[in-house]
Amino acid sequence: MQPFKLYLVLHGSISMKIKNWTEPEKSPKIAVDVLVVRKNKIVLLRRDIEPFRGSLDFPGGMVEYGETVENAAVREVKEETGLDISLKNILGVYSSPSRDPRFHAITIAFVSGVKGGSLKSSFEGRAEWHDVDKIPMKEMGFDHAKILRDYIKWKRKKGTYWSTK
Repeated sequence: MQPFKLYLVLHGSISMKIKNWTEPEKSPKIAVDVLVVRKNKIVLLRRDIEPFRGSLDFPGGMVEYGETVENAAVREVKEETGLDISLKNILGVYSSPSRDPRFHAITIAFVSGVKGGSLKSSFEGRAEWHDVDKIPMKEMGFDHAKILRDYIKWKRKKGTYWSTK
């Protein structure tokens, strides 16, 4: 890529020049994970694909170019579970570079309700409802055990969570 000069304008009158800024060759990918909730149950997938084949995880995936994170969340849940959802809250943002073994992925974790559709499985894995209090944390893939623990805290006192909180 060709370097270009970037000008920042502060308060409409002061400008500062940053010389030869070049876009980095690698940038994190943006993902969404969705905690689909009905009473004290949550939808999890038993993964049929790598990474983490056989583990439990939340429906979710990569945000496509030109797509909002909200639309990506709704799309991913529909593709992976057959459910139509309504997003209720952002639980948090998780950005640990080690959360996905394939690449650095930043995920926005949403809490949603169900507004329609029928639960079905997909190529990602078998979709099932699980009692939140009985999920085996050691079987969760990615950083989804941390996200689930944060959700359990969030149910009691709300708030927003992230990788290091």
